[in-house]
Amino acid sequence: MGYKKLKLADIAALAGVSKSTVSFVLNGHAAKHRITEDTVEKVKRIAAQYNYTPSVYARALKVKKTFTIGLVIPDLANMGFANTAKALESLLRDAGYQLLIASSNDEPEQEQRVVEQLVKRQVDLLLVASSMPSEEFYHGIKPGTPVIFFDRTFKESQFTNIKTDAFQATKQLVERMTKELDECVYIGGQRLLSPSYERLAGYQAGLEQVSLSFNENLVFKQDYQPQSGYELMRQAVNILGRAPQAVFTASYSLLEGVLRYLSEHKLLNDEIRLGTFDNYDILDCLPIKIDSIEQDSGKIAQALFDKANELLSNPLKEPETVTIAAKLHLRSKSL
Repeated sequence: MGYKKLKLADIAALAGVSKSTVSFVLNGHAAKHRITEDTVEKVKRIAAQYNYTPSVYARALKVKKTFTIGLVIPDLANMGFANTAKALESLLRDAGYQLLIASSNDEPEQEQRVVEQLVKRQVDLLLVASSMPSEEFYHGIKPGTPVIFFDRTFKESQFTNIKTDAFQATKQLVERMTKELDECVYIGGQRLLSPSYERLAGYQAGLEQVSLSFNENLVFKQDYQPQSGYELMRQAVNILGRAPQAVFTASYSLLEGVLRYLSEHKLLNDEIRLGTFDNYDILDCLPIKIDSIEQDSGKIAQALFDKANELLSNPLKEPETVTIAAKLHLRSKSL
């Protein structure tokens, strides 16, 4: 056969049997069709000898599935999304699916383009951390393409949503940070995204727990880029005329910008209480103790995998919201 890719007909000719017999053997249906052990062994030996692999396209045509899943995330460099994608890819690979990953760069227009491209590739299902203010665009995508939203979710959604319990975790951390303090600056991202208003609501609830009044002038919001963290920290210091007593950032990327500003202006010290949403191991190694909130990427990936399987088996399944608890990493001493 040389280097020619083997087909079922080639294996059948080499084994002296029919194409149907080869198909039954390679698909595990030999016993059902009473094919002898000698024939099974011969077919499998020839397939292994020539490194035969079944055609993905033929399989897709037969079952009307492409065995591909589209994953759309805002930022490929974001470690939280990267960890979720890594765990999810492993689960899907073991189940015979390929994960196609696209980035929206947190831009609704780009998100729309990458989703349309994935739909053109006939993915069986879309998993989306959306940058859009509403899910309306997804109501009009190709019928029969199920969608699951995660991280960035929507109220009264027509789709299944999977999210971290950001409100409770932020409330607990801000309460701990602000005991016996007079203020805490909040630095966050786009206000219309669900993680933004859930984390801000948790911040407000944390202040209430220690009887601190919510001060709109201490809330700074833009987007989740490090440069925004730097700029928003600059604004906060300018308004206060000094470094704040405490700062909570709504993401690790924003924390990067805050730390850079404080370091450049020689304001970074143990007197400032720092807390952030998202957790990275590097925080365990810093001389400044920063408390953090960790999203469970493994559980998020497992929930995405489980709900994807349910939707692929039953596209008419009722949408639901799955909420996953976050974990606090408390490095600073409690006041």
